[in-house]
Amino acid sequence: MQDPRIEKLARVLVEYSLEVKKGDLMIIQATDPAAPMVRAAYREALRAGAHVITRVALEGLDEIFFKEASEEQLTYVSEFRKLETEKVTVMLNLWGGFNPKALTAVDPKRMAMTQKAHFELSKRFMERTAKGELRWCGTMFPNSASAQEAEMSLAEYEDFVFQACFVDQPDPVAEWKRVAKEQERIVNFLNTKKTIKVEGKDTDLTVSVGGRKWINCCGQRNMPDGEVFTGPVEDSANGKIRYTYPAIYGGKEVVDVRLTFKDGKVTEAKAEKGEVLLQAMIAMDEGAKRIGEFAIGTNYGVQRFTKNTLFDEKIGGTIHLALGFSIPESGGVNQSGIHWDMVCDLKAGGRIFADGKKFYEDGKFLI
Repeated sequence: MQDPRIEKLARVLVEYSLEVKKGDLMIIQATDPAAPMVRAAYREALRAGAHVITRVALEGLDEIFFKEASEEQLTYVSEFRKLETEKVTVMLNLWGGFNPKALTAVDPKRMAMTQKAHFELSKRFMERTAKGELRWCGTMFPNSASAQEAEMSLAEYEDFVFQACFVDQPDPVAEWKRVAKEQERIVNFLNTKKTIKVEGKDTDLTVSVGGRKWINCCGQRNMPDGEVFTGPVEDSANGKIRYTYPAIYGGKEVVDVRLTFKDGKVTEAKAEKGEVLLQAMIAMDEGAKRIGEFAIGTNYGVQRFTKNTLFDEKIGGTIHLALGFSIPESGGVNQSGIHWDMVCDLKAGGRIFADGKKFYEDGKFLI
């Protein structure tokens, strides 16, 4: 018997997160282990009147590609993907299920080549999203591979995921609307500020946010959600930051990342493990050396690190800064082939100041 929470989450995704309506051209992109969620979301989207196409990936294809492809193949951008990016009005990504360490032996420079080649496609995707022409949401389907990575049993991980998405509640949509209202107060406060400063362990970083917009993330782009973010002024970051948790990229871990910024640009990047990957990604293009996103995690129901950015960046009491492209809705204009979120815990002595006034301490808002 299928877990009833799968059907419940599918309804939340289609009706609330994506607001699927009659006539929408929708694509569901997923991994094979997420088949139960694909079926449930497909059914709900059809009932909503959408025209639905699916793309389900098989395990091992990415590894084969990065190990076997020629340079020409690594940098090829499919005309089909270009057409989808221009034409679809709704996109649902269902992640998870494959061995997250499958690309560990892949040369980081090969991965960077492919990422850079898809820059214009990513840019166009974000432009259409900012204009409201394309609605998208990504979520994780609970699976054994992700549970193992998170050091949980599958049953524990299923509970973790579904609770984080509020589908264990009688009315999940009402819960996400409550989150939206609470975070709107924070966003309204931050939208009046010009300078943000973060202090913590080996961290003292200042960014300018004047003229930029803070975004309330409440279950419409990610599920689960729980953050507020903006795109800092591109040449404003000064100082240093030490990331508490490993930065994950393509299943690879970069441990104990330390970055130093001057006038918005990374001038020094170190890591205890995975520094080769870190340097390769930063060297991808000029935009990869700058901060594209500054965010504060607000989901206090997510409290353990699971090596999955979808959840880890939402942990209440943390911040995450992304190297690379900015989300256009925030007013950020940084462009890059990457957007790499890295998470820093502020629950033990961390502080955030806005225009010189402390508004956040030990992982909690003071406003």
